[in-house]
Amino acid sequence: MNEYRGKHAPSTPWAVASTASVPVRRSRHLVKNRRRRVWIILALLVFLTLIVYPFIEARILTTDKVALHSDDLPADANHLRIVYLSDIHWGFWFSDTDLNNLIVKINSLRPDLVLFGGDYATDHESAILFFRRLQELTKVHARYGIFGVPGETDRGEDNQDRTLLSEAMANAGVTPLINKVEKVQIGSGSVCIAGLDDALAGKPDLKTVSSQVSARDYVILLCHNPSIIADAQQTRNADGDLNWFDLGLFGHTHGGQMQFFSGLLGIADDVSDRYLSGWFTENRVDLLVSRGVGTSVFPARLLCSPQIHLIEVTAY
Repeated sequence: MNEYRGKHAPSTPWAVASTASVPVRRSRHLVKNRRRRVWIILALLVFLTLIVYPFIEARILTTDKVALHSDDLPADANHLRIVYLSDIHWGFWFSDTDLNNLIVKINSLRPDLVLFGGDYATDHESAILFFRRLQELTKVHARYGIFGVPGETDRGEDNQDRTLLSEAMANAGVTPLINKVEKVQIGSGSVCIAGLDDALAGKPDLKTVSSQVSARDYVILLCHNPSIIADAQQTRNADGDLNWFDLGLFGHTHGGQMQFFSGLLGIADDVSDRYLSGWFTENRVDLLVSRGVGTSVFPARLLCSPQIHLIEVTAY
């Protein structure tokens, strides 16, 4: 007896599709979806790197620790610990809390000398306010003193502005060095700190400064702008000798601040790429161009983290 198949049923049974083909089709779709998710994740990572990470990196302060040797360093000053920092740019993007944390970090390094390299805030008026805030926050501690030079944003337009800035620095415990040499007594010897006016907005007087030191002195040259280096190396000391300083400390460039995009920011266009950032040795002189602490133009950094420096100098 024939089985009833219904009004529309075919006279012969439909062929049943092989079940083996279904998983194959599904696995292909799974592979495509997986690849699509991977590309989406990679795109998001690139987006986060380019858009979000630079703002994070600008908040990651690093400490560059370097050991140097000099025969000119007095024996009593052996293992001299110098903390150097530049380009703080205190203001909207660098708050009082940030400044206080910076001071705590400086003090934790147990410095003998603290040297400031200029560009403390965003302009002359805010630079004066910066040093007033420095009086009110955690005190900077240094065994032999704290010294600083002006940057182009700090100096102001005339001698009166420069005087007001110097007074604010002194009141905060920072000795201002504007075309001036300060001899720091350490035991029976001394270390000379030679500070120059800013090379861009001021009038650095290399001859006056270099004539105050001799070949026997250990001299630290402090200037905001590294474009002064070439002229400094052609200046002579009181003995008529070149190479009158042993260590040169500079800032201003921010290290470009953002790798691959530094040209768009236009930071330190007046400085050659040779002195963009880092350590150099020229004519037996150690030179440092710091990436600085804060930011300028745009509050972000890319592959150029902010830094302060701990420099330990030994005599033997």
